[in-house]
Amino acid sequence: MNFAVLQFPASNCDQDAVHAARLLGHSARLIWHKDSSLGAADAVIVPGGFSYGDYLRCGAIARFSPVMQAVKQFADNGGLVLGICNGFQVLCEAHLLPGALIRNRSLQFRCEQIFLKTVAHDSPFTSQIPAGKVLRVPIAHGEGCYFADADALAQLKANRQILWQYCTADGAVTDAANPNGAIENIAGVCNARRNVAGLMPHPERACEPLLGSTDGRLIFEGMIQTLTTKSAALAA
Repeated sequence: MNFAVLQFPASNCDQDAVHAARLLGHSARLIWHKDSSLGAADAVIVPGGFSYGDYLRCGAIARFSPVMQAVKQFADNGGLVLGICNGFQVLCEAHLLPGALIRNRSLQFRCEQIFLKTVAHDSPFTSQIPAGKVLRVPIAHGEGCYFADADALAQLKANRQILWQYCTADGAVTDAANPNGAIENIAGVCNARRNVAGLMPHPERACEPLLGSTDGRLIFEGMIQTLTTKSAALAA
């Protein structure tokens, strides 16, 4: 499978995403923000960092990059798109995902290991996560507090678009386990079609024992399994 990893000025997790994809045995290449084509991409990763220096709002300038038109077209055609941290912010700003990311309630940058509960397993991004398994992955953000108004939140719940929530090590969703004040502990969501997802934690930084956790691999493995199944169906 071919992963396209976007690269904006001040991206700093793009190489991590490339490394994670290659670690899982698949190809990955960087796509510069001024490019207008994704090439032969099977999936797109919008990585973390500080695109355009996080001026205005996080992701607010990146949404206007030429490459984002290609990403939107790719998503409209059913392609898998995963936004991580700043990438999640970019996808929300581009209206490919609902809601918004605002300042952490502590008004401080949070860089630590957290735990995630998977809320919905019927998406390409969560299908390989065993039921009941709590993921241990790192966060590193200052504006990771997910917000959606009452109507949007109701729609997220009705469509089961909430994919992950911050939780304790034993899976309890508590305020103490919420590192940024996100509404209802939401750490990640998907679109209604379930082919675009975003999360604030960094699964690409939890893909090998050296980093202290391999739980992040499960998210990428879900994408790979979905793509493999799709490819087999097209070949049949």
